[in-house]
Amino acid sequence: MPQRMILNETSYFGQGALLNLPEEVRRRGFRKALIITDAVLVERGVVAKATAFLDANGMPYNIFSQVRANPTVDVVKKGLNAFRVSGADYLIAIGGGSSIDTAKAVGIIAANPEFSDVVSLEGTANTARPAVPIIAVPTTAGTAAEVTINYVITDEERKRKFVCVDAHDIPQVAIVDPDMMASMPRGLAAATGMDALTHAIEGYVTKGAWEMTDMFHLQAIKMIAENLRAAVDGNAAAREKMAAAQYIAGMGFSNVGLGAVHGMAHPLGAFYDTPHGVANAVLLPYVMEHNQDETGEKYREIARAMGVSGVDGMSPEEYRRAAVEAVRELSRAVGIPQTLAEIGVRTEDLEDLAKAALRDVCTGGNPKEMTEESILGVYRWALGI
Repeated sequence: MPQRMILNETSYFGQGALLNLPEEVRRRGFRKALIITDAVLVERGVVAKATAFLDANGMPYNIFSQVRANPTVDVVKKGLNAFRVSGADYLIAIGGGSSIDTAKAVGIIAANPEFSDVVSLEGTANTARPAVPIIAVPTTAGTAAEVTINYVITDEERKRKFVCVDAHDIPQVAIVDPDMMASMPRGLAAATGMDALTHAIEGYVTKGAWEMTDMFHLQAIKMIAENLRAAVDGNAAAREKMAAAQYIAGMGFSNVGLGAVHGMAHPLGAFYDTPHGVANAVLLPYVMEHNQDETGEKYREIARAMGVSGVDGMSPEEYRRAAVEAVRELSRAVGIPQTLAEIGVRTEDLEDLAKAALRDVCTGGNPKEMTEESILGVYRWALGI
């Protein structure tokens, strides 16, 4: 069957990549930006690294800094209002997945006002027009939101997260500069790095995977396994490698989908406001074990990419166990909690979490068919009961 690949028009990578921001604005004829970000990045001077280039070139902008982790319908509506009153004609998203996802939703609705309720964007929305142009400047090395056609919004009223998939939302420009990620604290570097690993592994085993995306995902797994520990410890070279690795993973999974790790992680964000990377990281090895008998020889290649030696001499049971244990070992090494109990998940919520996870659009891409009962079983296992 035919395969589709959607990527940014233009992307820049490496230390100093932000220098290209003014030229991209000028070349595209943009007049005024609304910068979508969060208050912490403003306070820490991260946003100022970008605005300094705009100021030096006389390029006007307003700043909307009300983004929060697990952005909500209300935040999107506030951002949309800020865009409308600003007189801006393009968006600059500066931050992690929350800022970029908010910008995607704002940009889509600004161009397609019939979706102004936000919640109607769930799933594959039939938008007629591309989003307002977005320049995405990630400040974490994990979500790859700058290169994906997906975004996730929290509906607080219904206590749920919903995934939006829309080829019209991808940023025109991605600027992946590790200097913008230098202020990540250790815990955030670990969580976002494990988020990137989850993207790479789920994208590699998802039902829609094919040769080109397999290439991206295996390379991303290898780079993450080699660099995450040092990146968490603040090594600049390793953080630059992680910045590239998470983007490479995004090139793949954006075009083929994910699986039950993400489907089960999204409700944790809605119920407990759990950081997305942490939720993914905790669940990943449990879901990998659950899926292993439906993955063919792929776990052998995951184990190899994770640095496990001797995989060609292993039986399927051995290399599958080795792949899962390599993921667990990396997770422990960077300080990720190992059970859902450690992040406050409650037994009495498990049935509702399982119902929400089964409805999540990501769950459908899992290599092993999931039921509410099987999802509940994985939650219980991960909770330690």
